[in-house]
Amino acid sequence: MAALGKHILIELNECNKDLLNDIEYLRTALSDVARRIGATVIKDAFYQFTPQGVSGVVIIAESHLSIHTWPEYNFAAVDVFTCGDVIEPKDAVKPLSEKLKARSTSYIEVKRGVRAENKVGVA
Repeated sequence: MAALGKHILIELNECNKDLLNDIEYLRTALSDVARRIGATVIKDAFYQFTPQGVSGVVIIAESHLSIHTWPEYNFAAVDVFTCGDVIEPKDAVKPLSEKLKARSTSYIEVKRGVRAENKVGVA
């Protein structure tokens, strides 16, 4: 099925709670993973919540990586969205899991921009 991009939704469970609340660590970790999968980092924006938690996005030439953390639940939700066929966003799952010391990781892939001629039942 032809698509314009791939969107990976990652659930990182039982992570290191201190890392999930460290804005600079998360900024560096997401940028490092983006480069590791071959993406071109453009810029980032991160925000530290009170009393805890971080949200952030790394904009890449190919789209983005984003994260939202819940240190109180040792949980992080990460999206990796890439356009085209050059970069495989699934390659980000293992290094992200390792960087956040997740004991349990799952993900799903969503094809984005699936052209109408490839869809079944489109009106």
